[in-house]
Amino acid sequence: MQKVTLSQLNCSDERFTELNEMFEKRFGISPKRWFSAPGRSEICGNHTDHNRGKVMAAAVNLDVIAAVEPSDNGIVTVKSVGHAEDCIDITELDAVECEKNTSSALVRGVLAGFKARGHKIGGFCAYTQSNVLKGSGLSSSAAFEVLIGTILSGLYNGGSVSPVEIAQIAQVAENNYFGKPSGLMDQMASSVGGFTKIDFENPENPVIEAVSLDLAAHGHSLCIIDTKGSHADLTPDYAAIPAEMKSAASFFGKDCLRGITREEIIANMSALRKRVGDRAVLRALHFVDENERVDELADAIKRNDFKAFLSVINRSGESSYKYLQNVYSCTNPREQGVSLAIYLAKSLLDGEGAARVHGGGFAGTVQAFVPKSRLDGFISGMEGVFGVGSCHVLDVRPFGGVEVAP
Repeated sequence: MQKVTLSQLNCSDERFTELNEMFEKRFGISPKRWFSAPGRSEICGNHTDHNRGKVMAAAVNLDVIAAVEPSDNGIVTVKSVGHAEDCIDITELDAVECEKNTSSALVRGVLAGFKARGHKIGGFCAYTQSNVLKGSGLSSSAAFEVLIGTILSGLYNGGSVSPVEIAQIAQVAENNYFGKPSGLMDQMASSVGGFTKIDFENPENPVIEAVSLDLAAHGHSLCIIDTKGSHADLTPDYAAIPAEMKSAASFFGKDCLRGITREEIIANMSALRKRVGDRAVLRALHFVDENERVDELADAIKRNDFKAFLSVINRSGESSYKYLQNVYSCTNPREQGVSLAIYLAKSLLDGEGAARVHGGGFAGTVQAFVPKSRLDGFISGMEGVFGVGSCHVLDVRPFGGVEVAP
């Protein structure tokens, strides 16, 4: 496991000092270990990971941090700023139905995953604080899961559990304990860090390729715009995407879309429409095209062709809007903040940069790559509609889940 300093983490001493004080007030002792796991931004590969597709993602400089002290009582106690305390007995690791959609489910699920894979587990006390924007598409839940896995790796396994395995354990916790049918991209991007291309054709052994992109050198900033949309009752919308994609795959006798070609879908389109419906066909076509765009994006980065990079981002966003159809919920058409934000972003960029739906979609956030010369006006224009503090300028973090040196 990588260990980093506060300067490498680009984090203030004050943030950890306040965390230590809260830990001492709650637990009556001083913590001796500190950990951090980042949020992530999906760059390309929108809703492809759950069908064994390809993605491009980046860890960002917003994270969940923890002050930690191991204990020998077999209890994991996690207190997060602004949230109720989680208390898990490490001998009771079966999923609990009433815990679904809670942080306790995530802690219990990660503990269970470590034990099931033969890794050591033990009790600890942790106090956590997050500046990952909740409901922002930056995957605050994945960051929390990866944080718990990183703590267990550091405290009880000598830091030997790989970032890939921590991500796999975290995904199972989110799927089977928390109850959200997410793919593996969120956890992998948080756990691995940096700008990363990931191929999930074999989820047990994903192919991970680090790529180097300096946005500042190209005169652009990464912005995430929070439209303040509600994520309440959107789980069925998220769940329908992998379900519909897999229904299209089942037509071809497969359990996922990976390996099915555009030509096969078009040749069987009439029968597919009758079997699975038009939206499932459109989402299958998005999947096939999006996989190709991830490869195209990686090639553009390697060639240092930033114009091509922006073109791929814009085309990916258009496909999400038209074919994946995850910019608003059909059950609540009055709320279309993401659509409005994309329109406004395109207007403010005036043919430059790129803008697209960010993450799972339906409500929440838009991603934009903004030229430095337009940044002030872009922020002002966005915040004039969505409120002060709604436009966040982020940096890419070069590492994933880490222990923080004292």
